[in-house]
Amino acid sequence: MKILVTGSAGHLGEALMRTLPAAGHEPVGVDLNPSSFTHYVGTIADRAFVARCVRGVEAVLHAATLHKPHVATHARQDFVDTNVTGTLNLLEEAVLARVQAFVYTSTTSAFGRALVPPPGAPAAWITEDVVPVPKNIYGVTKVAAEELCGLFQHRAGLPCLVLRTSRFFPEEDDRKETRDAYDDLNAKVNEFLYRRVDIEDIVSAHLLALDRAPALGFGRYIISATTPFTRGDLLELRSNAPDVLARRVPRARDVYAARGWSMFPGIDRVYDNERARRELGWEPRYDFGTVLELIEKEGVAGSPLARIIGSKGYHAETFTEGPYPLE
Repeated sequence: MKILVTGSAGHLGEALMRTLPAAGHEPVGVDLNPSSFTHYVGTIADRAFVARCVRGVEAVLHAATLHKPHVATHARQDFVDTNVTGTLNLLEEAVLARVQAFVYTSTTSAFGRALVPPPGAPAAWITEDVVPVPKNIYGVTKVAAEELCGLFQHRAGLPCLVLRTSRFFPEEDDRKETRDAYDDLNAKVNEFLYRRVDIEDIVSAHLLALDRAPALGFGRYIISATTPFTRGDLLELRSNAPDVLARRVPRARDVYAARGWSMFPGIDRVYDNERARRELGWEPRYDFGTVLELIEKEGVAGSPLARIIGSKGYHAETFTEGPYPLE
């Protein structure tokens, strides 16, 4: 199958471009930035450019976006142009080209303020049924693009699946408090318990979504590592996450102690990937247990693909206050 991959110079886009040929597909990369995985260089906000790119393809994997790290460096209009207008252009041209499947890469950041319960409340159990409350222009435009996908499935019959991915970037944490208090790998391993996913598992979810889109029509799916926690843990997780971790994954204590690591004192949400596992047949390989094994054996926490992709950064310049300026 000939597949258009938008954002081919980015983390996920490159991972898809690297993986698709082995799965028997012919990927065509599109990005604003040139790269060895990009065939068409240009902006998806340009309808004529999109029309050229979509011509002859059978499916679209739409990963191109302005991300949260761009909120402080780009205008709101830039987000609308790329995330909303760009998605609309792709959907319009996909219908005209009669593509068989359209997979949109969204984000768990779309849930926004719904992710953080009020003080004293249990941690939030996040499923696809939670109503997003976007907290910035990034979230607003991602939700708008999701709704466009639903509209085109309903009105034009274009099979569209939305994958809301949790954290997978290798860059250091954006919060100074986290960077100061935790070793970077410690923080990322902690996140595999409730809000992180390996890029290899994201790629596998996209490939499954391509296959399942015609039968499913439309759907939203949380793509995050399978958590060892349950709904019954939510109250204690908010105020005493280390004790819950010790109970759910006892061997984590020794792995952490050997490295001087610690669990966050409390967490505010847990992503539930059950619907993606059930409806897509997705089986993520890199959960917290797998990551602990990698740490013990190799001293790394990611898949081979994650290590190949490495850090790309979101800006050409560097910032003294962190990997990127906060809004």
